[in-house]
Amino acid sequence: MISTPDRHRWPLWAAVAALAVAASAVGADRSVADQRLAEGRAALARGDGIAAEAALRKALAAGAPREAVAARMGEALLDQGDYAHAREWLGPTRFAPAEAAHGWRMLGRLEMAQHDLPASAAAFARALALAPGDSRLWVDIARLRYVSGQELAAPDAVAEALRLDPGNVRALELRGLMVRDQYGLTAALPWLEAGLKRRPDDLPLLGEYAATLGELGRAREMLVVTRQMIRLDPRQGQAWFLQATLAARAGRFALARQLLARAGPDALDIPAALLLSGLLEGEAGNANLAVERLDRLVRLQPHNEVARRLLARALAATGNPALVIARFGDEVRVPGTSPYLLTLVARAYEDSGRRDLAAPLLDRAAAAGAGEPSAMPEPTPLGVLALRYGDAPSDAGAAVPYVRQLLATGDRGGADSVAERIVAAAPASATAQALAGDVRLLRGDLAGAVEGYRRAGAVRLSDDLMLRLVEAYVRTGQGGAARQLVGGMLATSPRNRTALRLAAGFTAEEGNWRLAAQVLRWLRQTGDARDARLLADLAAAEARIGNAAAAREAAVAAFRLQRAAPTATRALGELVDDAARVAALKARSGSF
Repeated sequence: MISTPDRHRWPLWAAVAALAVAASAVGADRSVADQRLAEGRAALARGDGIAAEAALRKALAAGAPREAVAARMGEALLDQGDYAHAREWLGPTRFAPAEAAHGWRMLGRLEMAQHDLPASAAAFARALALAPGDSRLWVDIARLRYVSGQELAAPDAVAEALRLDPGNVRALELRGLMVRDQYGLTAALPWLEAGLKRRPDDLPLLGEYAATLGELGRAREMLVVTRQMIRLDPRQGQAWFLQATLAARAGRFALARQLLARAGPDALDIPAALLLSGLLEGEAGNANLAVERLDRLVRLQPHNEVARRLLARALAATGNPALVIARFGDEVRVPGTSPYLLTLVARAYEDSGRRDLAAPLLDRAAAAGAGEPSAMPEPTPLGVLALRYGDAPSDAGAAVPYVRQLLATGDRGGADSVAERIVAAAPASATAQALAGDVRLLRGDLAGAVEGYRRAGAVRLSDDLMLRLVEAYVRTGQGGAARQLVGGMLATSPRNRTALRLAAGFTAEEGNWRLAAQVLRWLRQTGDARDARLLADLAAAEARIGNAAAAREAAVAAFRLQRAAPTATRALGELVDDAARVAALKARSGSF
């Protein structure tokens, strides 16, 4: 007998079947969501924020919870520079438990990118509590310390990152950059190369490696690396910028402009590219465009002395002395203004018929000594800086500009007090240490100046800091330490112009005038043709080795550039005296 189904039980079986189909569909959706999440993480690992965002949005559409996606989506948007939308995902801090440490780390990076450093520190602290063994987090902490005025503590964080993961490419890169700042270019190469062994297609690392090779003068190797970067991603502009820099150094300015144009308009958002563009436009005779680029850079980086010097030169090249006076006339009243800027503004006053205002500036330019601390302009009024310092007296970021402004207004006593206070409160701040060195040098505490400069140089031995430290060493009778410092810099950065200049001086003191002349000639030929002091030194060296015509030419050039400078007048005077003595000897011997 054929049985028939129980009609009363059919709804139950249908419900069970429907649930099974639904469960299967949910499982499929979860599988798709998990797959898209994995794709998003992979895209982030290779630095493709756009692809990561697309994959993560597909994961959301497939049913992934917002909390499971938030940290990675915030990272994808952060990598694209979309800070506003990144904050929508990271700001609420609603992360799945497995994603919480990563989410807090991304929030810390976002706050650091938007210059809220206390908020960044707080977010990193939350991440560290959840994941103390995350090597990537320690790299971020090192970067925060570096930008927040705790530079001397940054290397410890990088060391911890490498202890946790010796193959962390970002840690190797950051360690290489720190070594480059502290010990020079050659010392950085092994760290950068170690990172490239692990990830040979890493564009940021390739960029730093190429830049270091270029600074070392290894042009062919640099070109190989930049061409590899272009093959990996023709859209990125760093390789074109580096090639433009190389062409500019070779004096091929037209080619450099073409290469920089290929970097795209976004390249001009980078300070180094703005600087190069301003230089190239000036060389091409486009003074107004050079002014526009360099003025923008100086507003972004008011303490960039190279940019300020190029801006002053570009303003002078417009043929309108009023522009030079309007831009720098107030600044040159401040003690410690560079001789170059003093001279340019003085010439502008002369061209405007105001010789009464030009003469004092030329006198100050002539009397300025090498190695003396220069005034650093602060666009913020003194009263505002005082209030900021009062609100955060242990914050180097608030104290340093306040001290600079106090020095600019001649209040050395106030500057001294604040500088010593901030060094005690923030001993890990290299900027505060260097500033304390300046204040101590001004008050005659040479040993204290050496200590401040040395501690600052343990993080980054800039050219300006090297000059001041050498000056302090020499004035304290530590000439050997000064020579060792310069020699160490040249051992790792053989094309460092400041170190070469100092080395030429030491070589001359030791009686090797021929080598000193060779170095000074090279410096003149490669960019220092308008440096009156260098020309005067070159004149002396040429005279010592018997090159009378070359000595006379260099001395006259120095005198024409800076007639009131003691070094220029002395060089020309010595040559005149020598010529007179030779003429007298010839007259007595009857030889004409």
